[in-house]
Amino acid sequence: MKTVVSVSLGSSELDYDFKTEFLGQQFRVVRLGANKDLNRAKNLIKQWQSKANVIGLGKVRDHYSVGTRKFIQESTRELEDLVTRVPVTTGASLRGILHEWAIRHAQIDIGHVFDNAKVLFANGMANYKAAAVLSEFTENLYFADPVLQTGIPKLLTSLHALELWAAGTHQLHRWRPPHVLSPSVAPIKEWNHFILGRAMQKADVIAASYETIEDYSLEELGGKVLLTSTISDERLENLRDKGVDVVVDITPQLFDQTVGVNVIEAMILAALDKKVEELTHDDFLEILTSLDAEPRILYPSGYKHTARFAFVIHPLSQQYFRNAKPLDAIAKVAPKGFLNVVEKVMAYSPPFVYSRVSGIKSPTGAEAEGWLITVGGTPREIMSHSPEFTYRRLLAAAKMAKRMGAQIMGLGAFTKVVGDAGVTVAKRAPLPITTGNSYSASGALWAAADASKRLGLVSVGENGKVQGKAMVVGATGAIGAVCARLLAKACDEIHLVAPTSAKLLAMKETILKETPDAKVFVSANADRDLPEMDIIVTATSGAGKRILDIMKVKPGAVITDVARPLDIPASDVASRPDVLVIESGEIELPGEVKMKNIGLPPKVAYACLAETIVLALEGRFENFTLGRNIEWEKVKEIYQMGLKHGMKLAAISGVNGVYSEADLARVRKLALEKRVLASDKVKPIKKVVSG
Repeated sequence: MKTVVSVSLGSSELDYDFKTEFLGQQFRVVRLGANKDLNRAKNLIKQWQSKANVIGLGKVRDHYSVGTRKFIQESTRELEDLVTRVPVTTGASLRGILHEWAIRHAQIDIGHVFDNAKVLFANGMANYKAAAVLSEFTENLYFADPVLQTGIPKLLTSLHALELWAAGTHQLHRWRPPHVLSPSVAPIKEWNHFILGRAMQKADVIAASYETIEDYSLEELGGKVLLTSTISDERLENLRDKGVDVVVDITPQLFDQTVGVNVIEAMILAALDKKVEELTHDDFLEILTSLDAEPRILYPSGYKHTARFAFVIHPLSQQYFRNAKPLDAIAKVAPKGFLNVVEKVMAYSPPFVYSRVSGIKSPTGAEAEGWLITVGGTPREIMSHSPEFTYRRLLAAAKMAKRMGAQIMGLGAFTKVVGDAGVTVAKRAPLPITTGNSYSASGALWAAADASKRLGLVSVGENGKVQGKAMVVGATGAIGAVCARLLAKACDEIHLVAPTSAKLLAMKETILKETPDAKVFVSANADRDLPEMDIIVTATSGAGKRILDIMKVKPGAVITDVARPLDIPASDVASRPDVLVIESGEIELPGEVKMKNIGLPPKVAYACLAETIVLALEGRFENFTLGRNIEWEKVKEIYQMGLKHGMKLAAISGVNGVYSEADLARVRKLALEKRVLASDKVKPIKKVVSG
């Protein structure tokens, strides 16, 4: 039987002594804690090395490299030099492999968990290689070395800064005992504890030993991903109480007893009868493969992972500035033209966070949080400048979103209309981009179908199609085109309206290839065929221009207004109480959602925002909807993903808010009355034939 003894500077309360089989050999494994006493650790080594085949050293600082510099820990070397009869290891070689493997394993297993994440390292110098690996996925790296080593309340924010820090301060710390992590003066320790706690609150991922974070609470650790090692069941339970979402434990669980990496490497040395310098990467690969061991992904409270998104919004009119504080008070007494000046100035303002969004929870267990980022231009200002003007502001918003940890960003309202509809922004942005138009199209038809069903004025034929006529105004636009293609499959007859004749003809050709039996009509003007339409979708970018004569609309017709700003003004809606005008298909988000007012009921989001959230919940951090030609396969895909994650069609809303059942009944009643009156006016005329 071979004996492995781990002498640790950690607590003796965690000591163990057990026997097990490892790599076909019998082992006795002993842990001896020195309670942070270096002299006691030396005495334990002298006492036990004659009884051991290999000595492991736990809770000591590994010798490490930062950049091109190699740093030797003198106190660790003292302990190593005491072991003269048998091999000795700190586990550094295996730890380096497991640390990198754990990061890459979690990135795959959890799904993009480190993308743009804000990662806080309690000890960056000792974990430089791990930080370098994480830099492949995020630039948001923070190192608490100045705080914990010298009491300086400042975090390092890059690998380069960490390299400079290591080069400048290593000589000051090389002789300090390895268990000392912060200044010993009590007030300074308390201050450092506070500074580190604040940094933890802002982080998404915390890379630290359990001992470093065990004194912190739910306030600092709630909702975090913890990258650590040697997590026992007791520790995992404690982390559950502290609200940690995910624990990435670099140490494989090979035995009933939780052991450190130094113990596993010591057992490998004993099994192979080798010294540390004789172990090769092939040795580690062969053993890890044969053991079928891998880093552990633990969920203290069950599966829980929070994805992060950002979404760009902007003021839809001057009315926003009139209502916003403190401009609301100034606008009342300001001279004429004041808001025109404000509107122009705000178009040049840098992006800022309008609202944090939290509490989104899918039935699958996935969660999402994010930020609504405002760029200041109204539609009039956006359209009066070149596309590059808006691109620059969207790219500034994307950089802000990346710094905050967002993994995907959506474009709202007119920001997705400008130029090439997101293509250029996606090429130049530091994170994936989506316009949300796929879900906007899906939501529009979802709302139209639901509203028509609830009114009960159209029926479905044996072929499964609605026995009625549909019209899409703005049919050659991004959302309009998809609506047209899908409505052609769902309705007896489809009318396409747009001012561009050639595009209309091409759209008709596309629809007939996809749906050969469709009846498709095209027109440059909506008014001609309006009186016959049962369903109308308006999806123009007319920025408030009147696009149809609502007085010609058929009583009981359903109009879904997808455009932002709206195509149908409130005055038109008021003039036709017998017509149901709904503001696109807004989506009710799952969970206890918290965000500032965006002009919709609580928990309700625009479909384009909902698309960004659905992609985040699904872990699809990719450019999804871009350009003016939307793939209708993606429209169906985002619809299905939305259902999976608990998205619901929100209560049908119009310019005056949510339609109640009484409102719908009133629209139906008025529509039927008007249809009866219309039929009475058109009576057949009998021909009189004189003899």
